[in-house]
Amino acid sequence: MDSEAFGRARAVRLLTCDVDGVLTDGTIYLDDHGGEMKAFNALDGYAMRLLREAGIAVAWITGSAAPCVALRAKRLEVEHVLLDISDKLAAFETVRAKLAIPATACAHIGDDIPDVPVMRACGFAATVPQAPAAVREHAHYVTQRAGGHGAVRELAEFILAAQGHAAYGALLRSG
Repeated sequence: MDSEAFGRARAVRLLTCDVDGVLTDGTIYLDDHGGEMKAFNALDGYAMRLLREAGIAVAWITGSAAPCVALRAKRLEVEHVLLDISDKLAAFETVRAKLAIPATACAHIGDDIPDVPVMRACGFAATVPQAPAAVREHAHYVTQRAGGHGAVRELAEFILAAQGHAAYGALLRSG
């Protein structure tokens, strides 16, 4: 286990997530009428609840404007959802300022070039294994699980373990 990543995760009070490629596998389905559909993983959905119960705020910052993203976030009670965002760093700074959380206490998980400025600005940057090398080089933590297949759940468990939540500490010791 990377002790630097573990130390950074210990301070996290806000997790911001990209959607396409992180909470989904990046595949976008279009129906014959132009409607957009995405597949979300239930493991990641439950991670939102685990983080919230531990006092860690969650925000989604995405370039997508698909209504299904807002619908999924609402069902998961994600309070901070920023859609159709071209400048993710500005959106990150807005959310973090609203919550009065210093950048060092923020984590971000993203998978592509638009996420890099946020990854550089936050205290704990994470990505998924299928991210380009130019993104992975800015990450303190690369999940083993792919985007859309429980990557955010894995990251949440890592953060919770770092913060001393007993059940997750046991998971890391056995893994």
